[in-house]
Amino acid sequence: MRAVRIHRKQDLRVDDVAPPVPGPRQLVVEPAFVGICGSDLHYLSDGAAGIFRIAEPLIPGHETAGVVAEDPTGTHAVGTRVAVHPATWGPACDEQSHGNRHTWPGGSYLGSASTTPHTQGAMAERLVVDVDQVRPLPDDLPLRRAALAEPLAVGLHALVIAGGIEGKRVLVSGAGPIGLLAAGAALAQGAESVWCADVRDAPLRRASALGCDGVLNVSTDRIPESAFDVTLECAGVPESLHALLLATRRGGVLVQVGNVPNQSREVNLAPIVSKEIQLRGTFRFDTEIDDAIALLATSPQLEGVITHEHTLENSAEAFAVAADSDASGKVLIRIG
Repeated sequence: MRAVRIHRKQDLRVDDVAPPVPGPRQLVVEPAFVGICGSDLHYLSDGAAGIFRIAEPLIPGHETAGVVAEDPTGTHAVGTRVAVHPATWGPACDEQSHGNRHTWPGGSYLGSASTTPHTQGAMAERLVVDVDQVRPLPDDLPLRRAALAEPLAVGLHALVIAGGIEGKRVLVSGAGPIGLLAAGAALAQGAESVWCADVRDAPLRRASALGCDGVLNVSTDRIPESAFDVTLECAGVPESLHALLLATRRGGVLVQVGNVPNQSREVNLAPIVSKEIQLRGTFRFDTEIDDAIALLATSPQLEGVITHEHTLENSAEAFAVAADSDASGKVLIRIG
């Protein structure tokens, strides 16, 4: 089968590889669309995503929808249209099972170098996953839009961590795909208003097209102080935290959604004390992928987050476009 593989830093190839074989309680999905995520971009540009470095060729991709090609378990009929939950869970034990299961150690994620051997991802003609990782899709949800289920679930989980946003004023900092989908989810869940902030005009134009109530280019515009009940940091820029704390009202909530570098940074946290702001972290998601699928089925406007679609053979060009946030929102690889 053909597969996109990142061999090392700045080395992406479309290779012919042996197709994976399903084991017990596993099935085969033929991906139709796979989204390019920030972690995929880092694996290519840096040879690593955070602390996880590529030690062998890695098939990237954890945002996917496709069709069941083979299911030895008999759970799903061949041809069933599905989205894929990219995670498996580590074992629960007394010392490690505090918090939600997606934070437990010992799990895996599609397209990740966090395990040895690496957990191969979805940018291939065949993908083997556990049977409980697949989610059948509503008949009226196109596979192209369903490929947004994983990043939308990240945004939905962030709103859960925020304590819900119905009737609240929301600021989303970072209008990349995660930020845009979080904003779209906030609008769908009844926020009083949703604003987006970014340092570039092109992502902000996409936010306006999505229906956001206002946009702020923070390179020229001043974010109003204490104007928002919930603030979501979706860009992974720790230096922006002080400005976002100032933008959050007294007693409000600031949720760190973007994956920040694993290093010390100087950040002024004084407003957390003086304004009694709650700073909360969020990591991936659990069952929110089911809510994401339901929301995508009823919200066709969310497909507007997708700006580019490339074939498997043109994956190198797709990665280059995805790395340019001025030029692109969500970029998809079309496989099947």
